[in-house]
Amino acid sequence: MAYAARHPEHIAHLTIVDSAAPHFDDTIFLFKDVFPEGTERQENVSFAEDMGDRTAVDADLREYIRMLFYSTQKRDEFVADFSADAYHKDVNEAVVNDIKRFDLNPELKKFRFPTLVITGRYDINVAPRVAYKIHQTIPGSRFQVFEHSGHLPFFEEPDAFVKLIEEFLAATGK
Repeated sequence: MAYAARHPEHIAHLTIVDSAAPHFDDTIFLFKDVFPEGTERQENVSFAEDMGDRTAVDADLREYIRMLFYSTQKRDEFVADFSADAYHKDVNEAVVNDIKRFDLNPELKKFRFPTLVITGRYDINVAPRVAYKIHQTIPGSRFQVFEHSGHLPFFEEPDAFVKLIEEFLAATGK
């Protein structure tokens, strides 16, 4: 959204998938409401993480990932291939701290390119309401909910996801 706001002349189509809110502090996270036991376990390992305990970091990330899925089969498939080495906490924190400085809400109203806003019905990481509000703000945008997905609809419902993207691009003249 930030790139599209800054460089609309370079945007032919925009797809927003389970994105944080245009103002990060407006993002609705449901972890503590849906997975209170999981968030409690995560809080208990934060000290070990801060001390650089890789085992604790790995356990915390796996706990987080497990909460992102609607399908237990897809969850288990994803977790089996997951490597904590791919996650860099310092990079993630830097990105979050940077995006907290901006409020893109006024910019979204200016978008004039075809935009598709996607969410998983059971997204715990970013509540579907966030995607819906983004859709309501962008003139003429299209809103799509993946009914059997959490935060990663492209992983949980890949065939339907690809079909939707292909239809969106075809309808808007690639």
